[in-house]
Amino acid sequence: MTSKNNSNSPILLQDNYRVEDIQEIFNFLQEKGTFDFPSLPNGLFSAAILQEGATYTGYAHVWVRDNMYVAYAHYLCGAPEIAIKNVSAIASYFKKYQHRFENIVQGKADPENVMSRPHIRFIGETMEESSQEWQHAQNDALGYFLWLYCKLAIDGLINPQPEDWKLISLIFNYFNAIHYWEDEDSGHWEEPRKIEASSIGVVVAGLETLQQLLAKNSYQIEPEIRNELFNSELLPKLIAQGKSALLSILPAESIQPAPQGRRYDAALIFLVYPLQIVNQDLAQQIVQDVIDNLQGKYGIRRYLGDSFWCRNYRDLPVEIRTTVSSDREEWLAQRGEPLVKGEEAQWCIFDPMLSIIFGNQYQQTKEQKFLDKQIQYFNRSLAQITNGEDHNPDFRCPELYYLQDGSYISNDSTPLLWTQANLRVAFKVMEQSLNVQK
Repeated sequence: MTSKNNSNSPILLQDNYRVEDIQEIFNFLQEKGTFDFPSLPNGLFSAAILQEGATYTGYAHVWVRDNMYVAYAHYLCGAPEIAIKNVSAIASYFKKYQHRFENIVQGKADPENVMSRPHIRFIGETMEESSQEWQHAQNDALGYFLWLYCKLAIDGLINPQPEDWKLISLIFNYFNAIHYWEDEDSGHWEEPRKIEASSIGVVVAGLETLQQLLAKNSYQIEPEIRNELFNSELLPKLIAQGKSALLSILPAESIQPAPQGRRYDAALIFLVYPLQIVNQDLAQQIVQDVIDNLQGKYGIRRYLGDSFWCRNYRDLPVEIRTTVSSDREEWLAQRGEPLVKGEEAQWCIFDPMLSIIFGNQYQQTKEQKFLDKQIQYFNRSLAQITNGEDHNPDFRCPELYYLQDGSYISNDSTPLLWTQANLRVAFKVMEQSLNVQK
């Protein structure tokens, strides 16, 4: 079986690989620029490397969430200095606008006004907020930052200074102030707000990693500073409240009444990996739910009824195409008019994650069925790389495939650095599994 690249590359998708095969494919793609991660001088990454005519997407901005995934991939794949620079730059940005946290913690700003919340999408070159209206109620983005910052600190790669501890404490107290376990946020997909398990789970992962950091002897904080910044009783309480909320919602994304309720959402995969915040039974059910209900031929749908890049999306006016973060229901309704069930956009960030999840299961159990699944989703990930059949350059990792004039093509946000990052880790885990097999 060949990949979508069969007219341009020697890549052959196989049922079985050798380590040498994986290395050869990786080297080939690296030469083709598939794994290029151009960063700004300050270490931040734009969401996508935009082609001419795609600036309308806004993907030249920096998203906190996407940057954490790109940084994490570098951290895992032997370039921790890139992760350190990136996470430190995000920390500097949050410190620059720490009044966003302070005003909500102190009751001076209403968290219902999402523009008063910490901005999770900003101008990377200047590290300044954008004045564009955006759904900044995204607890998951802040949770990812806390999770990775603390993880790097635990590993001794970041040495938090007093101003850093102040920022961490502000984030911690912010989660308490907004009651994150019952807060309606816009989550991973930046859409109308609801109480969603995928956001709660990311915050729980961040708080648990903070708890691990505070427990390290090498990071002792003077007692008066610790007491001032972190209430020793509040942290475990916040974690417990989040876990309790998760148990009441999972395996659904949201159990609120329609239209907020949602049984299946691919964002739940992130609770399985990289966060590993759910038990084995829930992890298995989440993965199977996604495979059975959201998997398509070209990728994986975010959720059923998703109107973002739905059929013939490019024919819609630009102001409607870019309302992903808008609460203006009439625009969202217009955007969804062409939507036909089963024709939702199929995203490319998930198949590498599933390959990683099955690879980790194989390495733990040595059961061949998990290696077979790892290879299956690794092959699906490779098949998503562009091959010159549409308007995007060859050998690039798209955000998604969508149905335009009867054919599935990659969308304008290609290459998406989040997809590249996930695929890069999938290569690493694939090679690890094959070494275990020897």
